[in-house]
Amino acid sequence: IDQAMSGHEEQAVVYAALMLADDGVAVTPDKLKAVLDAAGIKVQAFWLSVISKYFDGKNVGDLVGGVAAAPAAAAPAAAAAAPAAASGAAAAAPAKAKEPEPEPEEEDMGFSLFD
Repeated sequence: IDQAMSGHEEQAVVYAALMLADDGVAVTPDKLKAVLDAAGIKVQAFWLSVISKYFDGKNVGDLVGGVAAAPAAAAPAAAAAAPAAASGAAAAAPAKAKEPEPEPEEEDMGFSLFD
């Protein structure tokens, strides 16, 4: 099997595992096979055991939530730092607001899209 097909198989099995975990069902090779069979997807059998072993004993919500929560965790720290920076900026002389730079005019190429 070529690499592209192998990647699609792995992705299909991971999606099936996420579906099972989202429903609170244990991720086992048999359950993965049932989901994939229902979807009409055929994969090599080793993917079922590899993915089920990876998800064994792990809370999938923590795995997925940990990725999504990382940027959100930085937001409160930035929000707390903003008032301190604002009070320091108030003591400094007011800065001029930058005016947007004018965009260069488009060069006439001698034709138009609508000619």
